[in-house]
Amino acid sequence: MRSIRELYRIGVGPSSSHTMGPKIAAERFLERNRSAASFKVYLYESLGATGKGHLTDWAVQQVLGPERTEIVWCPELKQPLHPNGMLFEALDADCKVTDSWTVYSVGGGAIREEGEPADAGNHVYDLPDIAAIMAHCEDKGITYWEYVERCEGVDIWDFLADVWKTMHAAIERGLDTQGVLPGSIGLRRHAWSYYRKTRLSGPDMQQSGLLTAFAMAVSEENAAGGIIVTAPTCGACGIVPAVLHYLQQTNSLTGRDVLRALATAGLFGNVIKHNGSISGAEVGCQGEVGSACAMAAAAATQLMGGSLRQIEYAAEMGLEHHLGLTCDPVDGLVQIPCIERNACAASRALSCGQMAILSDGSHRIPFDEVVHVMTQTGHDLPSLYRETSTGGLAQAYFARMQKRA
Repeated sequence: MRSIRELYRIGVGPSSSHTMGPKIAAERFLERNRSAASFKVYLYESLGATGKGHLTDWAVQQVLGPERTEIVWCPELKQPLHPNGMLFEALDADCKVTDSWTVYSVGGGAIREEGEPADAGNHVYDLPDIAAIMAHCEDKGITYWEYVERCEGVDIWDFLADVWKTMHAAIERGLDTQGVLPGSIGLRRHAWSYYRKTRLSGPDMQQSGLLTAFAMAVSEENAAGGIIVTAPTCGACGIVPAVLHYLQQTNSLTGRDVLRALATAGLFGNVIKHNGSISGAEVGCQGEVGSACAMAAAAATQLMGGSLRQIEYAAEMGLEHHLGLTCDPVDGLVQIPCIERNACAASRALSCGQMAILSDGSHRIPFDEVVHVMTQTGHDLPSLYRETSTGGLAQAYFARMQKRA
């Protein structure tokens, strides 16, 4: 597996696969075609269907230049490798194509060229799944975060410190900002209100209220194009920081505790990315919010003193109970139902951790099998439920707006 540095990416929202990935692809294409007179970029399937709401065209044109870049929307055309396919063309002054490049945005801001194997790149982890990693850790008497340190090197802590600083800053900005989010549906921010109402409420409301406020704060920052961390994606970026921030506040955790929990969360997210998918366009929202819930559940269980098996059990529950979750963003925006899903998954992650702590860690379905099932389930979902905004909640909202018109 590759480094968790490629899982946690600091960048701007609203979408790692539809904004960050295409921007990175555009930068690479520009690097080899700086003398081009103009560009044409074809966006296929999911990118073509929801790219406008996800600001894909804006991200690409900011790199290549809006005055010389034509975006061609092709939602009906499918490419063989991934639903998020792109074709870049460089043209000379006579409008002749001088270079072309087919590339895919495969989730979490990562891109893959046509013909490039999924596991290409620099691998720092020699064990492929949680079963092997857990057996190794048990044999050596080490924790998951110690395994991460051994594979990544001690400088991983400086990287994770920057990640946590960015996550924490997103929470603070989100809790302090009010107003309407950009986009066509006029959705108001709610984190500020949730946080203040919770502070005035009794003890029974504190856990769910604070988790909701923290998750919404980050997710609303993402929807507004703010700086966030993919964990493992932009669309699910509020879950891990919400759980960690809540536990840090309520359990007097040190910064070192939080960084170690981030390492463990990243390890579980990495396994999902390596053996399955974190792309909503490929496997639905189970690959984004489900993966983030598993990551947060693992981190929470570790922070509560859980064993290796209890941590694995919590992560398994976090992913298992999101199986089949569709990706159906209303009007192609990372707002409805995405923001509320982050809040709900943050609460579920902590509940999974608490349930795992109460158990002895034994269970019948291992984490790695759930990753396989999630991936197969995602591939079996009709494409309209995989980030095309042509089914589910997106279609219901569109039909209602049509009746009003």
